[in-house]
Amino acid sequence: MPKDAAVEEFAGLVRALKARDGRSYEALGRRLSVSASTLHRYCSGATVPEEFAVVDRLALLCGADEEERRALEAAWTEADRARRRAASPAPTPVPAVSAAPDLPALDPSAPEPGPGPAPDPSAPDPSAPEAPRARPRRGAPAPLLVAAAVALVVLALAAALLGHPTRTASAPAPASTAPGRTAAPLPFTWSIGSQLWEGGCGHTYLVDRAPRAVAPPPVAADSGAWAGTHGAVHGGEALVRITLQGRSPSDAVVLHALHVRVVDRAAPLPWNAYRTDNGCGGAFTPRHFAVDLDRPRPLARPVDGLDASGAEVRKIPAVSFPYKVTSSDPEELLVSARTAGCDCRWYLELEWSAGGRTGTVRITDGGKPFRTSGTRGRPAYVHDSAEGRWITDSDSGQTG
Repeated sequence: MPKDAAVEEFAGLVRALKARDGRSYEALGRRLSVSASTLHRYCSGATVPEEFAVVDRLALLCGADEEERRALEAAWTEADRARRRAASPAPTPVPAVSAAPDLPALDPSAPEPGPGPAPDPSAPDPSAPEAPRARPRRGAPAPLLVAAAVALVVLALAAALLGHPTRTASAPAPASTAPGRTAAPLPFTWSIGSQLWEGGCGHTYLVDRAPRAVAPPPVAADSGAWAGTHGAVHGGEALVRITLQGRSPSDAVVLHALHVRVVDRAAPLPWNAYRTDNGCGGAFTPRHFAVDLDRPRPLARPVDGLDASGAEVRKIPAVSFPYKVTSSDPEELLVSARTAGCDCRWYLELEWSAGGRTGTVRITDGGKPFRTSGTRGRPAYVHDSAEGRWITDSDSGQTG
């Protein structure tokens, strides 16, 4: 399926969900924690979301059944694959290797070559048939090889029957649970988004490249691919969105606390800072937690959220733990981790309980710690779209 057809099919399903619900882009965006302009880009096919979670929440809000959600996920998978193909650079063609060098063309006007030197009578005649070569004898060692193979088989059988006093077979790895029991699955699902921009407006990345070697800033939906291609690290602040949803419609999972664990501190990276300002849409941050990574023991502190997706900006009062989630009532947490003085690697731990069970989930960036580095004193660049190049803050007039 062509990539534009895959994206259009996905966008058509999203438009149908939005039309079925009947609410405006602003109203649905507030429920989905995305801006109205971002949701409009999903419906028009201008952007494909990097994660399916936001589209799945839209399907739940609009009353989609399980079959519709599976079809929507399949369409998103194809559209996301097409988006990634479009973002990847085309492979450099490999020149074909010729089997033999080309011979120069004969010039019909060139003079005929003169006679060559007389052949040496003592030299062998190249046209004479080659004398047969003596072939090595191969039949003699065959009985010895057969005897050796038989001896090895006999020794292996003897070792298997009699055993060996000093070597044993490798033992299986010790089980993490009691014999006959398997670890119960979590009573909820979770996913993260780690390439978010403040208010949907822009973000600062540290990149170990000169400005001429850095591509133009992406749209927010493609920020993950852009950051991965450039080896970029969050500069000054990292925003992490955690989406949680219970597996049962009636048995709630209680979320008790969110802890921050810093696993490594180093001096801030000596790289250039690139600001990907790309215009602002509406923003909606209902469960907002601020983290100061420069503190010896950082805490996830609840702060007021912000709803700027409508005509007026509205403050959302901070709400602390505990929270409850079910399959029909998901929850979304936004963690803002800032640093000025370190290159910090960190992760989160979420405490939960449900049905007499308790546990802690480690939240990482695809199995690796999140990473945030300070930008103080680093050369800062913004992109001049008119000239198509990165310029310094002083050139753009955005210093301060």
